[in-house]
Amino acid sequence: MPLPNRVDPFGAIAAVPERGLFLGNRGGRFHRDDRTIGPRPWASRQWICCVLSFKGRRRTPLMGRGYTELFFLDEATALAAGHRPCFECRRADATRFAAAWARAKGLPAPPKAPDMDAVLHAERLEGRVKRTWKAEAAGLPDGAMIAVGGQAFAVRGGMTLAWSYGGYGEGTPLPSGPVDVLTPAAIVAALQNGFTPLWHPSAR
Repeated sequence: MPLPNRVDPFGAIAAVPERGLFLGNRGGRFHRDDRTIGPRPWASRQWICCVLSFKGRRRTPLMGRGYTELFFLDEATALAAGHRPCFECRRADATRFAAAWARAKGLPAPPKAPDMDAVLHAERLEGRVKRTWKAEAAGLPDGAMIAVGGQAFAVRGGMTLAWSYGGYGEGTPLPSGPVDVLTPAAIVAALQNGFTPLWHPSAR
């Protein structure tokens, strides 16, 4: 049986067979001993997106002791859910992300991880519910995700790609007018200022 550790762009966690390209966590353990998810699906503000393999480390079994392992289709999915690149296993990407964040906000130096985490925690949640915001679809950068009719779509190349746990569908034109944006505003700003996420191969 699949474990409940797969994250969608809304930040929700489901038990599905597909794993995706990235691992991550939310600051520690929030699963129960029977490997179900507790009432609060995060342990701290530190929501990160990691590589699947790093320095030969192995975690067996998954969702055992320590932190709750999560999986994402790709980095655009992780960003939409409110996760940022990890500074340990993805230092180069995390450094690029912090530099783009600084450019977006006009900061004299890249911010520290806890400073970004505090902003992101406020932007990704409203209580325990996903926080969205409104923007014109045509003004969103590649890598941002929107919701239309309860379905998540990724913006890429002037089109939208329907998201699923297994990959993306065919591209369709951007909707007109304001849309519900899933990706936190600070991350969208980083995307607009030079940060490029890693995509699943289906996002052509």
